[in-house]
Amino acid sequence: MKNREVIDIGGFQIGKENSVFIIAELSANHNGSLQNALDTIDAAKEAGADAIKLQTYTADTITLNARTDDFKLKQGTIWDGKYLYDLYREAYTPWEWHKQLFDRARARGLVCFSSPFDNTAVDLLESLDAPAYKIASFEITDIPLIEYVASKNKPVIISTGIAEREDIELAIEACKRMGNNRIILLKCTSSYPAPIEEANMSMIPDLAARYGVLSGLSDHTMGITVPVVATTLGARVIEKHFILDRAIGGPDASFSLNKEEFAQMVRAVREAEVAVGRVDYSLTDKQKKGKDFSRSLYAIGDIKPGDVFSAENIRSVRPGFGLHPKYYKEIIGTTAKRSILFGEPLKTEDLD
Repeated sequence: MKNREVIDIGGFQIGKENSVFIIAELSANHNGSLQNALDTIDAAKEAGADAIKLQTYTADTITLNARTDDFKLKQGTIWDGKYLYDLYREAYTPWEWHKQLFDRARARGLVCFSSPFDNTAVDLLESLDAPAYKIASFEITDIPLIEYVASKNKPVIISTGIAEREDIELAIEACKRMGNNRIILLKCTSSYPAPIEEANMSMIPDLAARYGVLSGLSDHTMGITVPVVATTLGARVIEKHFILDRAIGGPDASFSLNKEEFAQMVRAVREAEVAVGRVDYSLTDKQKKGKDFSRSLYAIGDIKPGDVFSAENIRSVRPGFGLHPKYYKEIIGTTAKRSILFGEPLKTEDLD
């Protein structure tokens, strides 16, 4: 299946050459302060992000206020011991902030969109003219939600953190059932923080080739190594949690990059995407000049007309202004037609 070439999100052409779409994930990193959220958007722009992403839910739209063991975190996460309801009540981004956050992002030239967690969140985001939607890793199995998101005919970015192949295929089929083929799959490791040895970046080109979509990375590892590796493997989207200062605290602070670190990541990704380049066996003008320092055939002693060319009087040496070394065996044993001085290049006229 042929990969989709370009998907437009808020004017950013994802899939064009050298166009990795870099998303700063706000998540809970406002820690309950609207001003922190607004300042984070400003800082994300200054750090080089292309987009800021929110999460649109309330504790009541994402879980139940149930105090049973099912609803208590105990999977070895940094949030173990908390009830889901309490975690999401602490972490959510108030819906009444959303318009101000979208407006601030647009004023700063950032694409702004969100991960909705139920249909009412989608409706809110539609009212704000969100240019795309993100399906979070743990929602990839919520086929009714994916169908509703896809029905809005906006690009759908899907994280695959907890997904097996069937989960991915069901999610893609849900989008296509709604007539939406603008799908981007993100490799994601749903650990917080994620061990680098579980990053499995080889999945990025496989997702693209297997499902005929653009692919990228939603990263929870520490540092910037994994986003750079992802870029070299063809990631067209990089998403990373962003925070003004980890001292602010909050549920996601420990695995988020601050402004300086995020800016370093952006620089490294931009350098990596340029370094990857394209398959091209032609040489630039600068590279062609470099051929001056390649090998060619030169006289290593004075040669008179009638002398026989041999290893004693010609050799392949630098620079490259003489006869190509491929002619060495052809010329050995033939007779010189002219005088050639030590250090003089052999020429085409010296061939029989």
